[in-house]
Amino acid sequence: MKKLLMSGIALLGLGLVLAGCSSKSTASNGNLKVGMLQVVQHGSLDEARQGFKAGLKQELKAHHKSTKVTYHYLNAQGDQANLNTMSQQLVQQKNDLLVGIATPAAQALAKKTKTTPTLVTAVTDLKSAGLVKSNSKPQTNVSGTSDMTPVGLQLKLLASMAKGNKPLGVMYNSSEENSVLQVKIAKAYAKKHHLNLKIVSATSTNDVTSVLAGLTGKVSGLYLPTDNLMASAMKTIGQKAKAAKLPVVTGSIEMAQDGGTATYGINYYDLGKQTGKMAYDVLVNKKKPQNMAVQESKKLHLYINQTNTKAIGMKPSQITKP
Repeated sequence: MKKLLMSGIALLGLGLVLAGCSSKSTASNGNLKVGMLQVVQHGSLDEARQGFKAGLKQELKAHHKSTKVTYHYLNAQGDQANLNTMSQQLVQQKNDLLVGIATPAAQALAKKTKTTPTLVTAVTDLKSAGLVKSNSKPQTNVSGTSDMTPVGLQLKLLASMAKGNKPLGVMYNSSEENSVLQVKIAKAYAKKHHLNLKIVSATSTNDVTSVLAGLTGKVSGLYLPTDNLMASAMKTIGQKAKAAKLPVVTGSIEMAQDGGTATYGINYYDLGKQTGKMAYDVLVNKKKPQNMAVQESKKLHLYINQTNTKAIGMKPSQITKP
């Protein structure tokens, strides 16, 4: 009996040793787990997600060819209850890294963990969103890339396309922090450059059509910031704008592709790639988000939706970089 007892203890000890080995970071075994939470499905955010994967894959291929990444991707479809449940689920999975795509998703993850390294993308201002202490030195477990767009240059582009003396329309969702910030910037730019704006808000997809109808005939052009609600409704907005011969400048390229006329802005795939390269530094080089400055897009592009441009009676050659 004593011999059996000693054998059992030995096996238990061996089991503890093996358990200890298996609890090491999955990165040391050549495997990584990344949890991704996206607030809603639309072109810009989808591009950011795909860009993230491409950026991380590119860095791993160049330096750690044997490392494999398993992604746990969840999409809340714009539902706050889903964000809370899904963020908790991703934290409990003990992923090596968490990724929040858009402000609500980033905030949901940040509320659930103060320790798991977290990178975010498609967030306009991480400090204003309460995700970091400072954009230059986060001092939290969160960092990432900002999708702050050149609001002033986009308004300048719209002004060059608008016809007549009517105000420039601005439509946004007042419930989105990132949109509120961009509208604030738009107001400041308009005041400085003597532009007349007519600003309206829609808070649901059902509101968008009626609010847009209220603008028709009262504005000479429409500006849409990088707003998740507006991005989700771009096909509807595009159809209404074409019927009214109204030029539409959007915050992102993907929004312009889905129904706008043009934009001068960031490419969300490129922004995602930047975030993916930051992820490599966290996962492989063991850098901490606490000390990683928030990055902004390194590229701006003039994008023209040629079909929509012609549909409102303009020539693509008339639209130039602001």
